[in-house]
Amino acid sequence: MRQNKGETEKRIPAIGITGGVGSGKSVVMELLEKKFGAAVILADLVAHDLMEPGAESYQQIVKEFGEEILDAEGRIDRPALSRIVFGHPDQLQKLNAITHPNVKEEILRRIACFREEGRVPLIAVEAALLIEEGYEELLDELWYVYVNEETRIRRLMEGRGYSEEKSRSIMKQQLGEEIFRSHCSQVIDNNGDVDSLEQQLTELLQPSAR
Repeated sequence: MRQNKGETEKRIPAIGITGGVGSGKSVVMELLEKKFGAAVILADLVAHDLMEPGAESYQQIVKEFGEEILDAEGRIDRPALSRIVFGHPDQLQKLNAITHPNVKEEILRRIACFREEGRVPLIAVEAALLIEEGYEELLDELWYVYVNEETRIRRLMEGRGYSEEKSRSIMKQQLGEEIFRSHCSQVIDNNGDVDSLEQQLTELLQPSAR
């Protein structure tokens, strides 16, 4: 694990959890929180928080996409916004250019707060684009949650009601296994059950394994 100059061994590590759709990142995060006492930061929820009235992304998004994306209470109607950007790469790029930097800044702020409070042994950050957005340089480590392709498709079909075609289409748009492995210091095999997953996390978090 990287340590910046002047940091002590007591510094709370921040670990990024990444992997493709259907790999079970949410299960890993839940275990880290409930079984290992980690503070968890979910980028999607951070993005939602920042879209609330008065928050960092709100005014920027309304200015870019217009007040027609607001509901009767003046909040951003996310389904309405999704309809604008879905299938329109230029519009999606505009939205990402607003949200991604704000989310990253807020995640770093929350990490700093958890470290200052000093109440948790670990901080876990989950985001779909950890590698693409350069979190590798901001977090202590990245861990890759690996599941074989057919199992991912089955889980997406059973858990989210996706068709096989939709599952494969989403997967093709994401990073390949070799890229995940090349950027991550640890690989978590999530092809098995929750007990197997918990055992792997226990071994990874033992002081002797660090």
